Amino acid sequence: MVTINPEIAKHLDNLSNENGVISALAIDQRGSLKRMLAEAANKPADETTIVDFKKAISSILTPYASGILTDPEYGLPATKLRDSNCGLLLAYEKTGYDTTEPGRMPDLIENQSGLRLKEEGADGIKFLVYYDPDEDQKVLEKKHAFVERVGAEAKANDLPLFLEVLTYDANMSDVKSKEYAKVKPHKVIETMREFSKPRYNVSVLKVEMPFNIKFVEGFGDEVVYTQDEAKMLLKEQSEATNLPYIFLSAGVTSDEFIAEIEMANEVGAKYNGVLCGRATWKPSIEPFAAEGEAVGKKWLEEHGRENIERLNRALTGAKSWKDKLKVEAVLN
Repeated sequence: MVTINPEIAKHLDNLSNENGVISALAIDQRGSLKRMLAEAANKPADETTIVDFKKAISSILTPYASGILTDPEYGLPATKLRDSNCGLLLAYEKTGYDTTEPGRMPDLIENQSGLRLKEEGADGIKFLVYYDPDEDQKVLEKKHAFVERVGAEAKANDLPLFLEVLTYDANMSDVKSKEYAKVKPHKVIETMREFSKPRYNVSVLKVEMPFNIKFVEGFGDEVVYTQDEAKMLLKEQSEATNLPYIFLSAGVTSDEFIAEIEMANEVGAKYNGVLCGRATWKPSIEPFAAEGEAVGKKWLEEHGRENIERLNRALTGAKSWKDKLKVEAVLN
């Protein structure tokens, strides 16, 4: 069992519900969200609409979340409006990745540090890395070293590191394709195995489902996995790590994400919650940007709340992170 200190445990408690389950809300999108808001408003992207949108989500939906993930670039005003019982995760990576060289290399927000994120009130650091476990070893070593540095910095500041891993194939252009769906289970599970190693100081893994639901029998026109195969992949994923892990929604609909969670429940996957973003609030972008803030807020108050409450009810199989992390005894 992995051991953590009492300070990190305190922050994890702040990000969890009374059962030790993480039922968190993600609004750390930056470039993609600005584009979606601009397209909905049919005008160029600006620096204020994205801030106002994040403020609306935080003020309306955090009463129903154990934690919220946002970014220090546009999201800090939203953190001031969150519910008092809602913990705070702050993103440390720049949005996107380096396109000037192979390997989808990450980078850090230039004016931030683990200490500065803590001073902003963060209960944890979130760091995203794009990862293909079958890529060139030189690329992998650079990413391993990068995560090691971030993990050491989080530990030095007594903050849990939530490592978000998004998989891809260096030889494929489309991670939503049928071809990628065939290799995705291997990519996701091997990536989880790698970053479960103690050297990275990861407290919680934020991971994809080990399949693309669009290609699961009963959910899409083309079938890559039967429902039984999808469920067995969830079981295999659960056995690939000794760390707490939570699911990200990866842009699927609210109904699809809940169906995925219910499959994980059915096979007894030892997952520890969710960090869900677009599945909860994405449909509010159109009314918010095109029809005005009041209309967007009304959507969030009705449908956004319904989405997050339905998801919370679906987490019947989620386990406490305390089942996997041991808190060090305090010596007097």
